[in-house]
Amino acid sequence: MKQDGIAAQGRAAARKAKTIYLAGYDVFRADALEHGERLQQACLRHGYTGLYPLDNAAPPDLAGRALAQWICAANIGLLRRADRVMANLNPFRGAEPDSGTVFEVGYAAALGKPVWVYTGSGASLVEQVAAGRDGARAVDAQGYTVEDFGLNLNLMIACSAQVVVGDAEDCLRAMARAEPGRLMP
Repeated sequence: MKQDGIAAQGRAAARKAKTIYLAGYDVFRADALEHGERLQQACLRHGYTGLYPLDNAAPPDLAGRALAQWICAANIGLLRRADRVMANLNPFRGAEPDSGTVFEVGYAAALGKPVWVYTGSGASLVEQVAAGRDGARAVDAQGYTVEDFGLNLNLMIACSAQVVVGDAEDCLRAMARAEPGRLMP
């Protein structure tokens, strides 16, 4: 009898599954579709429904700027539909996260959606990118000041999102633990 109650709770939770927009440069991987499916399966294991940018199928007749505008609008549509955002903010093409993903994080924050981000490094920005010192300030290779707040991401992200050091699974676990009264899968 107790098992039936637990199963019913699980079914009810699945019906109320929160949607997560899965932001990140993962869409540029050679195995982007398969990776997206793995992320969506991980979401399901934690009681969420993952919305992956490549779920959108662009019209075949679009190219260039028209295709780019369609992708932008479709991704913003998915982001608006989502209850929250989970973003891969590992470095991409340099020391910083993907600029498109950072846009999506900011857009979600402006909409008041909960934002969870993950990155593999817990090291401060100074530890990650400082090339030297110019007097009292840490500077990067181009001589620009590296903000020294002890944060592993830019303060605008670190102060407006839940930051998890780890991978997508770690982020989903942290997200699930943070929900009061939630049954853990």
